[in-house]
Amino acid sequence: NRSSDLMEDAYLEYTDETSDDMPGHDSLCREYLRAFMHENALNPIVFPALRRFETETVAMAADMLHGDGNVVGSLTSGGTESILMAIKTYRDRARDLFPHIKSPEMVAPITIHPAFEKAAHYFDVKMIHVPLDSDFKPNMEKYRQAITPQTILLLGSAPQYCHGVVDPIEAIGKLAEERGIPFHVDACFGGFMLPWVEKLGYPVPKFDFRVPAVSSISADVHKYGYGLKGASLVLYRTADIRKYQLFTYSEWPGGLFGSPGMTGTRPGGNIAASWAALKSMGQDGYLELAKRLMDVTGILRDGIRGIPGLAVLGSPHMTAFAIASTDPNLDILVLADAMEEKGWKMERQQLPNSLHCTIMPHHIKVAGKLVEDLRRSTESVRGKKAKAGTAAVYGMVAKIPDKAIVDTFVKQFLSDVYSCK
Repeated sequence: NRSSDLMEDAYLEYTDETSDDMPGHDSLCREYLRAFMHENALNPIVFPALRRFETETVAMAADMLHGDGNVVGSLTSGGTESILMAIKTYRDRARDLFPHIKSPEMVAPITIHPAFEKAAHYFDVKMIHVPLDSDFKPNMEKYRQAITPQTILLLGSAPQYCHGVVDPIEAIGKLAEERGIPFHVDACFGGFMLPWVEKLGYPVPKFDFRVPAVSSISADVHKYGYGLKGASLVLYRTADIRKYQLFTYSEWPGGLFGSPGMTGTRPGGNIAASWAALKSMGQDGYLELAKRLMDVTGILRDGIRGIPGLAVLGSPHMTAFAIASTDPNLDILVLADAMEEKGWKMERQQLPNSLHCTIMPHHIKVAGKLVEDLRRSTESVRGKKAKAGTAAVYGMVAKIPDKAIVDTFVKQFLSDVYSCK
């Protein structure tokens, strides 16, 4: 039947040319998406193939992240849902095991992904931020000081998105062990890249289940797992932790209800396509593409460092980095506007102002042009001040001390963007 044929194809078909858009790989993933696009994984008993896809995807990712046979998890709709589920899990665990904690807190570096801020808001868990040192890693003494009797969870990133730097996971893990507090590592960004970067011989600090205190990890299939949007994983060291993620309701006239995640409907096509992505790439495929991307990342970083007035912040651990200005006469946000006039889409950051770069397969052929356009644009905007465009907006925002005003502005902006006019 069609399902069996597709399953066999996933084992046999592997695109080793890994072209910029990976057409063979993407075609296979789309086939699986179409084959299961009308199936709903809400009830795992009705569609056993989807249950198998999900459990095998979890098992493959757990092995990649050095988990043992006890690791369990779920496929989710994306990194945000994985993060929401992790925070919900630890909040409910604290309610069960430590009912005396009435105002739960979690501790994280200031670079933790905003999805954790959303989870804190949704689930009423206070976020305590830890500032960074000059290497863009959290100050560990201040991290220790941030832990209180109300702390139910410690957090770290591998890597943090802003600068591509892996947080000191082992050091945070020691704090977690000392205090008996769970520790979640957000590897949504790097979970499917760092293991292969390490295998290539690059220095990658331990960030996964090899660190004894790590109790859970989030990792996105739809980023460097090269799956289709949206697909992510949340993995737990044991089922005893994962049980707090699950939701059940036994008093509905419609029958017994249970759900592993935020959503009710769970699109079967995304689950099937995630499994197909991992099988299509295979370890050799992930390793080969990681090598090509790390090679071009090195070329880009070296080229940027060779441009007077530009620098790469910190010591990034994988295929992402941030560009900043070292010249007081060079506004990095004005440079971003100039690059966009040349057709590049630039991602602006703040605190400090910088430009984020995530290197993907389609960047391999244009790396030289990117460096050359950066070089020319840098010289053309040196000495110029922001007068309009995005640079002016960010400059204005930086001068507003009350960030609640900025939040209100962003909400109004989003409201206008999504209005039907």
